[in-house]
Amino acid sequence: MKVVIVEDELAASDNLAYLLQGVDSDIEVVDVLDSVKSAVEYFKKPYEAELIFMDIHLADGISFEIFEKVNITTPVIFTTAYDQYALRAFKVNSIDYLLKPIDEDELKDALNKLKSHVKEPVIAENQIKGLLSLINRKVKNYKTTFLVGHRDQLIPLKVADIAYFKIDTGVVKGIALSGQSYVVDGKLEEIEEELDPEKFYRVNRQFIIRKDVIENINYYFNGKLIVNVRPEADERIVVSKAKATDFKNWVNS
Repeated sequence: MKVVIVEDELAASDNLAYLLQGVDSDIEVVDVLDSVKSAVEYFKKPYEAELIFMDIHLADGISFEIFEKVNITTPVIFTTAYDQYALRAFKVNSIDYLLKPIDEDELKDALNKLKSHVKEPVIAENQIKGLLSLINRKVKNYKTTFLVGHRDQLIPLKVADIAYFKIDTGVVKGIALSGQSYVVDGKLEEIEEELDPEKFYRVNRQFIIRKDVIENINYYFNGKLIVNVRPEADERIVVSKAKATDFKNWVNS
């Protein structure tokens, strides 16, 4: 099977190509495209790919824009680090996707699913319009305030005043820009869903951090990263090798 990858992160495209070879040695990556512009030019001409992998967020735009400018009938599997609300839309529209970092077993499942539906239309025009609309607007109204206990009172803690969230002995705490710590009701997973993903990132199981409190990022062993924030955290904030590329892209966006 001949494959084209549309991905602007070299490490991500290399990793996908490596995984594809491991899953099926007959798969051949014939081209890697790194932008909306290059993809449009490429797909305007005859091409031999039987399958396309596309990252959603490219350096010069969103990959769905490609379909507005050129007709693609080849099956497409999207790769994305986008939030779960958008991913649910992919499921509803029967468009396959892989969540970054890509898992080999999920890649196998996607390829098997594709083989069983290869003759079906993959993307309809109304699906592309719907997904473009979804990406170009906020999926939900993100939380602006948490009501938290402080001494013998309940006070409204504005999200704009929170530097990061962390789990401390099983309890979620919001650390304000002032350094003050507040207990926040709910699980870290639930809080993550309520925050704007452009401003907050779940770096690991213990921390969700705000982009503009990052002071610097240090390289750690085995491809990991250490994130230094203000106010300073009382423990290392470590980003795994698997999330490092996505995290750097988020910081750089």
